[in-house]
Amino acid sequence: MILEAAILQVKPGMEKEYENAFCKASTIISSMKGYVSHELQRCMEVDGKYLLLVQWENLEDHTVGFRQSTEYQAWKSLLHHFYDPFPIVEHFEKINLD
Repeated sequence: MILEAAILQVKPGMEKEYENAFCKASTIISSMKGYVSHELQRCMEVDGKYLLLVQWENLEDHTVGFRQSTEYQAWKSLLHHFYDPFPIVEHFEKINLD
């Protein structure tokens, strides 16, 4: 399992509209092959800053299966115009400390 993480900066004054659009977009991502879970967190110190965490079964489920899908075009249409600057998305894997 991998964790996708993105810091999202939403344009000033668009936070409520963004949260509503994200709610709609959530149905898109949650229907994708390899999707496990996601959460969106609002920063308490910086207005318009969010943290998106998405768990995928593997990296390709996100980078190929989702990003190269027609569903991604709908996701992009709903959300990408809110971001300034455009977010950097990174992927992480859990380290076993046993």
